[in-house]
Amino acid sequence: MSTTVSLGRRTRQATLVVHILSAGAWIGIDVIVAVLVLTGWFADDPDTRGIAYQALGRFVVWPMLVSGLVCLVTGLLLGLTTKWGLVRYWWVLVKLVLNLLLCTLIVVALSPGMPEVREYGASLMATGTPEGDVSQLFFPPAVSLTLLSFATVLAVFKPWGRVRRRATDRT
Repeated sequence: MSTTVSLGRRTRQATLVVHILSAGAWIGIDVIVAVLVLTGWFADDPDTRGIAYQALGRFVVWPMLVSGLVCLVTGLLLGLTTKWGLVRYWWVLVKLVLNLLLCTLIVVALSPGMPEVREYGASLMATGTPEGDVSQLFFPPAVSLTLLSFATVLAVFKPWGRVRRRATDRT
């Protein structure tokens, strides 16, 4: 007996569109993060580098978190109301875990360091030789883009089949 609640066709399609758009926005924001980090590292002009770091520090976290949370909510809604379920298929479960992990990393690892990134950018523009280290900024877009790309591949190919349930769960 299935406990899946069904959405109407139009509501399911709208939810799927919002899910795909939010995932695309998230990937796009990560690309912007990568561009800002690379500009901060390799631009010749200290003002350009400083502006890149200030933009990164001011404008990245909230759009990224909102797109990730919209992707999470719509994914949960689709998982709870379609045949795929939340923990019925491995590919859905892995996507759920990746989304939760990345949203958590935005809040726990990325957001707290953004004021220092802004200050680094301002100092770079003011003096040309700021104090501090921003070399770790390579990791957020590299990790996130890799995992979001992997989640996209999972959504397209749907590998691994069903999650096996224990015999006691089948009764």
